[in-house]
Amino acid sequence: MNLDVLALAAHPDDTELNCAGTLAVLVQQGKKVGVVDLTQGEMGTRGTAELRLIEAKNAAEILGLTVRENLKLKDTFLENTREHQLEIIKQIRRYRPDVCFITAPQDRHPDHGKAHNLLKDALFYSGLRKIDTEWDGKKQEAWRPLHVFAYMQDSPFEPDTIFDISSTQEVKEKAILAFSSQFNADKDTKEPQTYISGSDFFEAIRSRARVLGHRIGVEYGEGFLYLNGPIPMKSLDSFLEFQPKR
Repeated sequence: MNLDVLALAAHPDDTELNCAGTLAVLVQQGKKVGVVDLTQGEMGTRGTAELRLIEAKNAAEILGLTVRENLKLKDTFLENTREHQLEIIKQIRRYRPDVCFITAPQDRHPDHGKAHNLLKDALFYSGLRKIDTEWDGKKQEAWRPLHVFAYMQDSPFEPDTIFDISSTQEVKEKAILAFSSQFNADKDTKEPQTYISGSDFFEAIRSRARVLGHRIGVEYGEGFLYLNGPIPMKSLDSFLEFQPKR
């Protein structure tokens, strides 16, 4: 199965927090969109690996994803090794996406920055024919995505691309709340409160989307870095179809 778009994350819920609005828009536009989580988030303070897999499945249904996979690499042990690269390369060659979204270059959680370097290298190496991989007993063909974006996580950066998610902010919030073990759990006394578990964190996510949206003249937005050099253009169509309030 070929995908148009594949988002990759260190943990379940990373894509929901940081690019789910964009993914939902692309789904609504008829694109085939998938997510591959590298780990099960099993080292997180709240919840369990098994519960987070169920939550990820529920979030995928809310977003309308075609595919949701988990590589089950060890949480907090993400290193840029050939072994880890090959696991990612297999998924890239399996789904052959044109566009990929990956983790932030650096962030509060060390796994996010480590995942960025691992993913960026794996996406490049996936296009090298002399790196051999197999899937279902068959040799895979080399494949490299045409476009790669890094999504903004907890630590802000200056984005060079902001995607209008005004039509899907509500969908994004529902997908985030599918991870009920992690978010909006102010009254949950069964497990410890964390940096992300309270409603204040959820409100901060919404506020950032408002600020990013305001910068491009819309209600809500998500910010990205385009990682393939200058943003390519051959017409003004993408600009002329957009009428921001400024």
